Amino acid sequence: MSKLKSMLKSINKENIKKFYIEKGKPVLKNLVINHNYVISLVLLLVLGQIASSNFLSFGSLVNLMKSSVIIGIIALGMSLVILSGNIDLSVGSLLALTAANTALVYNSSESIIVSLFFALIFGAFLGSINGIFVGKAKVAAFIVTLATMAAYRSLTVQQGQGGPIIITQDAYYGKLREIGYGKFLEIPYIVWIFVLVTLLIIFIMSKTKFGRYVYAVGSNEKAAKLSGINVDRIKVYIFSLTGLLTGLAAFLYVSRFGSVDTATAGKSFELDAIAAVAIGGTSMAGGKGFVQGTFFGIIVIYAIDAVLTSFRVPSFVNDLIKGILILGAVLMQKVLNAKRQAE
Repeated sequence: MSKLKSMLKSINKENIKKFYIEKGKPVLKNLVINHNYVISLVLLLVLGQIASSNFLSFGSLVNLMKSSVIIGIIALGMSLVILSGNIDLSVGSLLALTAANTALVYNSSESIIVSLFFALIFGAFLGSINGIFVGKAKVAAFIVTLATMAAYRSLTVQQGQGGPIIITQDAYYGKLREIGYGKFLEIPYIVWIFVLVTLLIIFIMSKTKFGRYVYAVGSNEKAAKLSGINVDRIKVYIFSLTGLLTGLAAFLYVSRFGSVDTATAGKSFELDAIAAVAIGGTSMAGGKGFVQGTFFGIIVIYAIDAVLTSFRVPSFVNDLIKGILILGAVLMQKVLNAKRQAE
């Protein structure tokens, strides 16, 4: 037990050390090595301001944050999956299936609380299916989530008969729309929710045993198992928590749009979520990275969209650029890791 505690403490200290400014190192050098997503964001904001004089206005920045919320919350869950050395390709389809059923629940209950709890529980249940196959049945996460991505999308399309599931107009404009469009201190509720959820996940990953276990599993699964960690159970918890966060994103999706297009809702969300994690500095091999990076990573992605729009670049180029960014982020991680090992 003492060996387990010392191992977990060393993992946590090592990651914390890499996140904060290290004493004796030039600030700029440390920022480039450990926080390159911040540099990227600053450069994008400068480019955006060059393209449009209103780009850095309060309203524009709030809109940038607002547009990143739904995929941002999904990306927080994706961070945990990737930190554990796995991948989840099903989050877009999981969001669509959860959102479709949440819309149906809201139509019948007209209760925000009931609909929210349903979305969280149903999302966690769908995520736990992934976790059981990955953790208990020992099937590769890529295969499991590829299969559930197809299965969840098929169920969603069948439920809506290929068309949209719509919140009844009176019910939507009565209460639910306020969640998606209401503001506190001129900042949308959904942005506050995103920030609070990010802080909660940061706390979980830095201050709880579960967070340290996730890093341990991602760093060295065999060593974690030998140290007494129930690796299978941790994987189930990780995918369940990712499903729960995707369920929250599904609820916000319904509150924002008032309908769910069963054929297209959530499509390519997994690409943006993985890109945010990669750009945020999390190692795609697992065990290294921070939720803070993912928070800024998703903002970087939407800042890219906004900058490209300001420069009138065709929208179909965006996915190409995101793909290049993922490759670039992974290659940068390899170069920086090699540099750290050489030092």
